[in-house]
Amino acid sequence: MNGTETRVQKRLRAAGVTRPGPESVTWKVNREILVVAGWGRAILLQLAHPLVAAGVDAHSGFRHGTRARMGRLRSTVGAMAALSFGDEEEAIAAAARINAIHDRVCGRIQAAAGVFAAGTTYSAHDPELLLWVHATLLDSMLLTYQRLVAPLGEAERDRYCAEAAVMEPLLDIPAGLLPRSTAELEAYARDVLGDGTIAVTARSRALARAILFPPPWRLLWPVFRPVQLLTIGLLPPAVRQAYGFDWSPRDERALARWTAALRWVHRRMPAAAKHWRASRKRPVQRGVPLAEVASALER
Repeated sequence: MNGTETRVQKRLRAAGVTRPGPESVTWKVNREILVVAGWGRAILLQLAHPLVAAGVDAHSGFRHGTRARMGRLRSTVGAMAALSFGDEEEAIAAAARINAIHDRVCGRIQAAAGVFAAGTTYSAHDPELLLWVHATLLDSMLLTYQRLVAPLGEAERDRYCAEAAVMEPLLDIPAGLLPRSTAELEAYARDVLGDGTIAVTARSRALARAILFPPPWRLLWPVFRPVQLLTIGLLPPAVRQAYGFDWSPRDERALARWTAALRWVHRRMPAAAKHWRASRKRPVQRGVPLAEVASALER
């Protein structure tokens, strides 16, 4: 175990948090391959934050061709699988890799954007930026699961948020910063979307186009079209408008048709085809009962 992994391990154990196990809402939601369709929405919401967009533009491979984007997608899926379904050693290693990447992501924005003046510094370790990224993922994963897989009750949605707070010690986020319920998540999102923090820049738009409309997308239309519709259609209207995306009643009907079709297909697929392989393996360390998880997260 290297130094970064040792620090992650110490934080995790000092926090007294038990990672969610196979009986958790985290496994129920994150095991669904189809939920990845919501990542596009989360990414565009993240890029609507000028500091996040600056960091992605300067330090990511999003605009470096299809191969680079596919490599990033594979690494992201691998990290998600390790954090969600891996044993403690795998989760710590994945978190350490993320922290090491974050070490390199820092800089200054060149032009004013929203409430941020030219020259404002950014860092991927900034707790406020980590909170925004985390919140967009939580919101988008829950929204996509309910659209494409099945409804979730309020208690399940709250549990999902509470379980996800295990990311605080893994990513060195101050304890108590991440939302523990959907009410907290929604209140935070309203505040950020309404206080001027979010400002879609030309850089944000270029990155969004590169993600949603890469050169070969028409050759893979059956894959890209539903993702494009879900990403654009489920954005908050003000953010969608700021990106310059048109959204017509025809688009709304197309989204409804694709949603119904994907749900129909999903219901008829075997578990081996619709769940991530990592979620089907026998866990090395099973999670404790959910009541104990919630108790640990609330300490």
